[in-house]
Amino acid sequence: MAIDASQLDRLFATIAARKGTDAATSYTAKLFAGGPPLCAQKLGEEAVETVIAAAQGDREAMITESADLLYHWLVLLAALDLDPADVYAELARREGRSGIDEKAARDRP
Repeated sequence: MAIDASQLDRLFATIAARKGTDAATSYTAKLFAGGPPLCAQKLGEEAVETVIAAAQGDREAMITESADLLYHWLVLLAALDLDPADVYAELARREGRSGIDEKAARDRP
């Protein structure tokens, strides 16, 4: 199996398929049962764990925590009925543009 970003799309499809399934048999379904607030909380927890791994210079923990972070990000997107393709499109829109310029454009009224 090729290892690339298309894995995120496959993972998202699996996550989305868990919506409405039995929370007793699926961790993903359990997150969905808690609604977007629980999904957001779990994403935040994973973000903190990723930051801690980075600050400690722990390469292996960075890899595993980053995977957890991406999984929980995809769960939150699905809980909010958002598609990763919309995020990818936003990244594509920003491509080749200075981050400083892009941020300044968002801050304008």
